[in-house]
Amino acid sequence: MQKLHFSIDIKAPREKVWKVLWEDATYRDWTSVFMEGSHAKSDWKEGGRIEFLDPGGNGMFAVIDKLVPNEFMSFKHLGEISEGKERLWDEGAGGMENYTLKENGEFTALTAELDSPEEYRDMFEDIFPKALERVKELAEA
Repeated sequence: MQKLHFSIDIKAPREKVWKVLWEDATYRDWTSVFMEGSHAKSDWKEGGRIEFLDPGGNGMFAVIDKLVPNEFMSFKHLGEISEGKERLWDEGAGGMENYTLKENGEFTALTAELDSPEEYRDMFEDIFPKALERVKELAEA
């Protein structure tokens, strides 16, 4: 696993950036960069389960490891969902995914960090900046 870091400055308050990241309609919009129809199912509470799904209901499941509203969200990836069946990964195989928001004057710095298997590194390095750019467009609108 490699830890990847992505960051973008957004001219909007962190509360607005937070809403863009996690409200259903805008979440679906910015994550469509990864796959059209991407969505999440969750109660959005610390310790709660979250499913990251494609239009067919396949994807990954995780737990919300830490949540500080408008500041920090951390997911611990646990396994995959395929054709309605869940498969738990070996301990440590899924890694972490973290989002940090820090306000600096009229800007919010959004940082995303994720653990990635080597075979997905190039894909994430290509797509993740595009996803964060879409978050910026939505938050600055």
